[in-house]
Amino acid sequence: MLIRVRRRSEIPRSEVTPEAVYRRRREFMKGGLALGAGLGLGALGLAGPAGADLRDELQPLDAEPGEFSTDESLTPFEDATTYNNFYELGTGKEDPHRLADKLQTDPWSIRVEGLCDNPGEYALEDFIDPWSLEERIYRLRCVEGWSMVIPWIGFELNRIIDRAEPTGSARYVAFESIHDPDNLPGQRRSVLEWPYVEGLRMDEARHPLTIISVGMYDHVLPNQNGAPIRLVVPWKYGFKSIKSIVRIRFVEDEPPTSWNRMQPNEYGFYSNVNPDVDHPRWSQATERRIGEFRRRRTEMFNGYGEEVASMYEGMDLTEKF
Repeated sequence: MLIRVRRRSEIPRSEVTPEAVYRRRREFMKGGLALGAGLGLGALGLAGPAGADLRDELQPLDAEPGEFSTDESLTPFEDATTYNNFYELGTGKEDPHRLADKLQTDPWSIRVEGLCDNPGEYALEDFIDPWSLEERIYRLRCVEGWSMVIPWIGFELNRIIDRAEPTGSARYVAFESIHDPDNLPGQRRSVLEWPYVEGLRMDEARHPLTIISVGMYDHVLPNQNGAPIRLVVPWKYGFKSIKSIVRIRFVEDEPPTSWNRMQPNEYGFYSNVNPDVDHPRWSQATERRIGEFRRRRTEMFNGYGEEVASMYEGMDLTEKF
Protein backbone atom coordinates (compact mmCIF):
# COMPACT_ATOMS: atom_id res chain seq x y z
CA MET A 1 0.00 0.00 0.00
CA LEU A 2 1.35 3.40 -0.95
CA ILE A 3 -0.95 5.22 1.47
CA ARG A 4 -1.54 4.12 5.02
CA VAL A 5 -2.11 5.43 8.49
CA ARG A 6 1.24 6.56 9.81
CA ARG A 7 1.88 7.53 13.41
CA ARG A 8 4.26 10.29 14.41
CA SER A 9 6.56 7.81 16.11
CA GLU A 10 7.23 6.11 12.75
CA ILE A 11 8.57 9.31 11.17
CA PRO A 12 12.12 10.22 12.17
CA ARG A 13 12.13 13.81 13.38
CA SER A 14 15.29 14.39 11.35
CA GLU A 15 13.27 13.90 8.16
CA VAL A 16 10.90 16.72 8.98
CA THR A 17 12.82 19.33 10.96
CA PRO A 18 15.91 19.45 13.21
CA GLU A 19 14.11 21.50 15.86
CA ALA A 20 12.60 20.08 19.02
CA VAL A 21 10.28 23.01 19.57
CA TYR A 22 6.60 22.06 19.62
CA ARG A 23 3.79 24.27 20.75
CA ARG A 24 0.18 23.47 21.19
CA ARG A 25 -1.92 24.98 18.45
CA ARG A 26 -3.70 27.50 20.66
CA GLU A 27 -0.35 28.67 22.01
CA PHE A 28 0.83 29.12 18.43
CA MET A 29 -2.18 31.27 17.63
CA LYS A 30 -1.83 33.43 20.74
CA GLY A 31 1.92 33.67 20.43
CA GLY A 32 1.77 34.70 16.81
CA LEU A 33 -0.76 37.42 17.51
CA ALA A 34 1.32 38.72 20.41
CA LEU A 35 4.59 39.08 18.52
CA GLY A 36 4.09 42.81 18.17
CA ALA A 37 1.68 45.55 17.28
CA GLY A 38 0.36 45.04 13.77
CA LEU A 39 1.94 41.61 13.43
CA GLY A 40 -0.82 39.08 12.74
CA LEU A 41 -0.82 35.40 11.86
CA GLY A 42 -0.28 36.13 8.19
CA ALA A 43 3.01 37.86 8.87
CA LEU A 44 4.50 34.64 10.21
CA GLY A 45 5.03 33.30 6.70
CA LEU A 46 8.35 35.01 6.09
CA ALA A 47 10.79 34.92 3.23
CA GLY A 48 14.04 34.60 5.14
CA PRO A 49 17.22 33.08 3.76
CA ALA A 50 17.14 29.95 1.64
CA GLY A 51 17.48 26.46 3.00
CA ALA A 52 17.54 25.24 6.58
CA ASP A 53 18.11 28.75 7.96
CA LEU A 54 14.65 29.71 6.75
CA ARG A 55 13.11 27.64 9.53
CA ASP A 56 14.76 29.97 12.04
CA GLU A 57 12.56 32.73 10.60
CA LEU A 58 9.31 30.74 10.57
CA GLN A 59 6.89 30.14 13.43
CA PRO A 60 6.95 26.46 14.55
CA LEU A 61 3.58 24.78 14.15
CA ASP A 62 2.43 21.61 15.88
CA ALA A 63 -0.06 19.17 14.39
CA GLU A 64 -1.38 15.69 14.96
CA PRO A 65 -0.49 12.91 12.48
CA GLY A 66 -3.11 12.70 9.76
CA GLU A 67 -4.94 9.66 8.48
CA PHE A 68 -3.28 9.59 5.06
CA SER A 69 0.47 9.67 4.53
CA THR A 70 2.86 8.18 2.03
CA ASP A 71 5.78 6.20 3.46
CA GLU A 72 8.24 7.58 0.89
CA SER A 73 11.26 9.68 1.83
CA LEU A 74 10.61 13.38 2.24
CA THR A 75 11.98 15.95 -0.16
CA PRO A 76 14.65 18.00 1.66
CA PHE A 77 13.23 21.20 3.11
CA GLU A 78 15.74 23.31 1.20
CA ASP A 79 14.64 21.86 -2.15
CA ALA A 80 10.96 22.26 -1.33
CA THR A 81 11.43 25.95 -0.53
CA THR A 82 13.86 26.98 -3.28
CA TYR A 83 12.50 25.11 -6.33
CA ASN A 84 8.99 26.43 -6.86
CA ASN A 85 6.40 27.61 -9.33
CA PHE A 86 4.65 30.74 -8.09
CA TYR A 87 4.20 33.01 -11.09
CA GLU A 88 2.94 35.90 -8.98
CA LEU A 89 6.59 36.21 -7.92
CA GLY A 90 8.17 35.33 -11.26
CA THR A 91 8.44 32.52 -13.78
CA GLY A 92 11.87 31.19 -12.78
CA LYS A 93 12.18 28.36 -10.29
CA GLU A 94 14.40 30.54 -8.09
CA ASP A 95 12.15 33.61 -8.25
CA PRO A 96 9.63 32.63 -5.53
CA HIS A 97 12.18 32.21 -2.77
CA ARG A 98 14.33 35.10 -4.02
CA LEU A 99 11.37 37.51 -4.09
CA ALA A 100 9.29 35.97 -1.31
CA ASP A 101 9.31 39.13 0.79
CA LYS A 102 7.24 40.87 -1.92
CA LEU A 103 4.20 38.86 -0.84
CA GLN A 104 2.38 40.87 1.83
CA THR A 105 0.46 38.51 4.12
CA ASP A 106 -0.52 40.82 6.98
CA PRO A 107 -3.39 41.44 7.27
CA TRP A 108 -5.06 38.55 5.45
CA SER A 109 -8.70 37.62 5.05
CA ILE A 110 -10.66 34.97 3.15
CA ARG A 111 -14.13 35.50 1.69
CA VAL A 112 -16.53 32.55 1.44
CA GLU A 113 -19.42 33.35 -0.85
CA GLY A 114 -21.66 32.23 -3.69
CA LEU A 115 -24.35 29.56 -3.52
CA CYS A 116 -24.26 28.94 0.22
CA ASP A 117 -26.42 29.72 3.23
CA ASN A 118 -23.56 30.84 5.47
CA PRO A 119 -21.23 33.18 3.55
CA GLY A 120 -18.74 35.33 5.36
CA GLU A 121 -15.42 37.12 5.40
CA TYR A 122 -12.89 35.87 7.92
CA ALA A 123 -9.59 37.12 9.24
CA LEU A 124 -7.02 34.39 8.73
CA GLU A 125 -6.84 33.41 12.40
CA ASP A 126 -10.64 33.15 12.62
CA PHE A 127 -10.76 31.08 9.45
CA ILE A 128 -8.29 28.57 10.91
CA ASP A 129 -9.30 28.71 14.58
CA PRO A 130 -12.20 26.18 14.65
CA TRP A 131 -10.17 23.34 13.19
CA SER A 132 -7.57 21.02 14.65
CA LEU A 133 -4.48 20.82 12.47
CA GLU A 134 -2.95 17.60 11.20
CA GLU A 135 0.04 16.58 9.14
CA ARG A 136 -0.43 14.91 5.76
CA ILE A 137 2.65 13.63 3.94
CA TYR A 138 1.68 13.80 0.25
CA ARG A 139 3.34 13.32 -3.10
CA LEU A 140 3.36 16.47 -5.23
CA ARG A 141 3.55 15.96 -9.01
CA CYS A 142 4.17 18.97 -11.24
CA VAL A 143 2.77 18.99 -14.77
CA GLU A 144 6.33 19.77 -15.90
CA GLY A 145 7.42 16.25 -14.98
CA TRP A 146 9.08 16.68 -11.59
CA SER A 147 7.81 15.62 -8.17
CA MET A 148 8.36 15.99 -4.42
CA VAL A 149 7.13 14.47 -1.15
CA ILE A 150 6.04 17.15 1.32
CA PRO A 151 4.68 17.05 4.90
CA TRP A 152 1.80 19.53 4.79
CA ILE A 153 -0.04 20.83 7.84
CA GLY A 154 -3.70 21.79 7.58
CA PHE A 155 -7.26 20.53 7.68
CA GLU A 156 -9.77 19.01 5.27
CA LEU A 157 -11.51 21.42 2.93
CA ASN A 158 -14.84 19.69 3.54
CA ARG A 159 -14.93 21.36 6.98
CA ILE A 160 -15.08 24.77 5.30
CA ILE A 161 -17.75 23.47 2.93
CA ASP A 162 -19.88 22.16 5.79
CA ARG A 163 -19.64 25.47 7.65
CA ALA A 164 -20.64 27.40 4.52
CA GLU A 165 -23.68 25.16 3.91
CA PRO A 166 -23.71 25.23 0.09
CA THR A 167 -27.10 25.04 -1.58
CA GLY A 168 -28.22 22.10 -3.70
CA SER A 169 -27.37 23.96 -6.89
CA ALA A 170 -23.69 24.38 -5.94
CA ARG A 171 -21.82 21.82 -8.03
CA TYR A 172 -18.32 23.34 -7.99
CA VAL A 173 -15.98 25.21 -5.66
CA ALA A 174 -13.99 28.09 -7.16
CA PHE A 175 -10.84 29.61 -5.64
CA GLU A 176 -9.05 32.91 -6.17
CA SER A 177 -5.53 33.99 -5.22
CA ILE A 178 -4.23 37.35 -4.10
CA HIS A 179 -4.13 40.11 -6.71
CA ASP A 180 -1.51 42.70 -5.75
CA PRO A 181 0.47 43.88 -8.79
CA ASP A 182 1.89 46.81 -6.83
CA ASN A 183 3.92 44.35 -4.76
CA LEU A 184 4.00 41.12 -6.77
CA PRO A 185 6.35 41.54 -9.74
CA GLY A 186 4.97 38.57 -11.66
CA GLN A 187 1.52 40.13 -11.81
CA ARG A 188 2.90 43.07 -13.77
CA ARG A 189 3.38 40.70 -16.70
CA SER A 190 0.67 39.12 -18.83
CA VAL A 191 2.02 35.57 -18.63
CA LEU A 192 -1.37 34.67 -17.08
CA GLU A 193 -4.68 36.46 -16.65
CA TRP A 194 -4.66 37.69 -13.07
CA PRO A 195 -5.76 36.94 -10.42
CA TYR A 196 -4.97 33.23 -10.46
CA VAL A 197 -8.15 31.15 -10.26
CA GLU A 198 -8.82 27.45 -9.82
CA GLY A 199 -11.74 25.12 -9.23
CA LEU A 200 -12.84 21.66 -8.18
CA ARG A 201 -15.98 19.65 -8.67
CA MET A 202 -17.88 19.40 -5.40
CA ASP A 203 -17.09 15.73 -4.82
CA GLU A 204 -13.38 16.45 -5.40
CA ALA A 205 -13.50 19.35 -2.98
CA ARG A 206 -15.22 17.20 -0.36
CA HIS A 207 -12.82 14.29 -0.72
CA PRO A 208 -10.90 13.70 2.54
CA LEU A 209 -7.55 13.91 0.71
CA THR A 210 -8.25 17.52 -0.29
CA ILE A 211 -6.86 19.85 2.35
CA ILE A 212 -6.35 23.50 3.13
CA SER A 213 -2.72 23.89 4.17
CA VAL A 214 -1.32 26.53 6.51
CA GLY A 215 2.06 24.89 7.12
CA MET A 216 4.73 22.45 6.03
CA TYR A 217 7.72 20.78 7.69
CA ASP A 218 6.32 21.65 11.15
CA HIS A 219 6.28 25.39 10.43
CA VAL A 220 3.87 27.88 8.93
CA LEU A 221 3.99 28.12 5.14
CA PRO A 222 6.89 30.11 3.72
CA ASN A 223 5.78 32.84 1.32
CA GLN A 224 7.26 31.05 -1.68
CA ASN A 225 5.10 28.01 -0.96
CA GLY A 226 1.82 29.90 -0.93
CA ALA A 227 1.57 31.60 2.46
CA PRO A 228 -0.48 32.06 4.42
CA ILE A 229 -3.05 29.53 3.17
CA ARG A 230 -3.25 27.29 0.12
CA LEU A 231 -5.04 24.28 -1.33
CA VAL A 232 -3.44 20.82 -1.66
CA VAL A 233 -5.03 18.22 -3.96
CA PRO A 234 -2.46 15.42 -4.16
CA TRP A 235 -3.87 13.37 -7.06
CA LYS A 236 -3.85 16.35 -9.44
CA TYR A 237 -0.99 18.25 -11.03
CA GLY A 238 0.48 20.85 -8.71
CA PHE A 239 -0.97 23.91 -10.41
CA LYS A 240 -4.42 22.85 -9.18
CA SER A 241 -3.24 23.43 -5.59
CA ILE A 242 -3.81 27.19 -5.67
CA LYS A 243 -1.67 29.35 -3.39
CA SER A 244 -2.36 32.41 -1.23
CA ILE A 245 -6.14 32.04 -1.29
CA VAL A 246 -8.34 35.08 -0.69
CA ARG A 247 -11.73 33.87 -1.98
CA ILE A 248 -13.72 30.62 -2.04
CA ARG A 249 -16.98 30.59 -4.02
CA PHE A 250 -19.68 27.97 -4.49
CA VAL A 251 -20.95 27.97 -8.06
CA GLU A 252 -23.27 25.97 -10.30
CA ASP A 253 -21.22 25.92 -13.51
CA GLU A 254 -17.66 24.76 -14.05
CA PRO A 255 -15.51 27.75 -13.04
CA PRO A 256 -12.68 29.12 -15.17
CA THR A 257 -9.16 28.05 -14.18
CA SER A 258 -6.04 29.99 -15.01
CA TRP A 259 -4.00 27.50 -17.01
CA ASN A 260 -7.03 26.09 -18.80
CA ARG A 261 -8.00 29.64 -19.75
CA MET A 262 -4.46 30.30 -21.00
CA GLN A 263 -3.91 27.05 -22.96
CA PRO A 264 -7.06 24.87 -23.01
CA ASN A 265 -5.48 22.26 -25.30
CA GLU A 266 -2.65 21.72 -22.79
CA TYR A 267 -4.31 22.10 -19.38
CA GLY A 268 -7.72 20.60 -18.75
CA PHE A 269 -10.08 21.46 -15.94
CA TYR A 270 -9.55 18.14 -14.15
CA SER A 271 -5.76 17.90 -14.53
CA ASN A 272 -5.56 14.51 -12.84
CA VAL A 273 -2.08 12.99 -12.90
CA ASN A 274 -2.28 10.52 -15.78
CA PRO A 275 0.81 8.82 -17.26
CA ASP A 276 -1.21 7.77 -20.33
CA VAL A 277 -2.17 11.32 -21.37
CA ASP A 278 0.89 13.25 -22.47
CA HIS A 279 1.23 16.98 -22.39
CA PRO A 280 1.31 18.16 -26.02
CA ARG A 281 4.98 19.07 -25.59
CA TRP A 282 6.28 16.25 -23.37
CA SER A 283 5.54 12.79 -22.04
CA GLN A 284 3.87 12.30 -18.67
CA ALA A 285 4.87 8.62 -18.42
CA THR A 286 7.82 9.33 -16.09
CA GLU A 287 8.85 11.99 -13.59
CA ARG A 288 11.99 13.27 -11.90
CA ARG A 289 11.74 13.15 -8.13
CA ILE A 290 13.70 16.12 -6.83
CA GLY A 291 16.85 14.81 -5.16
CA GLU A 292 16.98 11.62 -7.27
CA PHE A 293 19.11 10.94 -10.34
CA ARG A 294 16.93 8.47 -12.24
CA ARG A 295 13.44 9.15 -13.51
CA ARG A 296 10.62 7.05 -12.09
CA ARG A 297 7.36 5.83 -13.55
CA THR A 298 4.42 8.15 -12.99
CA GLU A 299 1.45 6.52 -11.27
CA MET A 300 -2.16 7.11 -12.23
CA PHE A 301 -3.74 9.72 -9.96
CA ASN A 302 -0.23 10.20 -8.52
CA GLY A 303 -0.61 6.91 -6.67
CA TYR A 304 -3.92 7.83 -5.01
CA GLY A 305 -6.12 5.83 -7.35
CA GLU A 306 -7.48 3.53 -4.68
CA GLU A 307 -8.89 6.56 -2.90
CA VAL A 308 -10.09 8.72 -5.81
CA ALA A 309 -10.62 6.64 -8.97
CA SER A 310 -14.29 5.97 -8.18
CA MET A 311 -15.07 9.67 -8.70
CA TYR A 312 -14.21 9.33 -12.38
CA GLU A 313 -15.90 6.05 -13.26
CA GLY A 314 -17.47 6.22 -16.71
CA MET A 315 -15.48 9.31 -17.72
CA ASP A 316 -13.13 9.34 -20.71
CA LEU A 317 -10.02 10.66 -19.01
CA THR A 318 -8.31 11.32 -22.33
CA GLU A 319 -11.11 13.77 -23.12
CA LYS A 320 -11.67 15.01 -19.57
CA PHE A 321 -7.97 15.55 -18.95
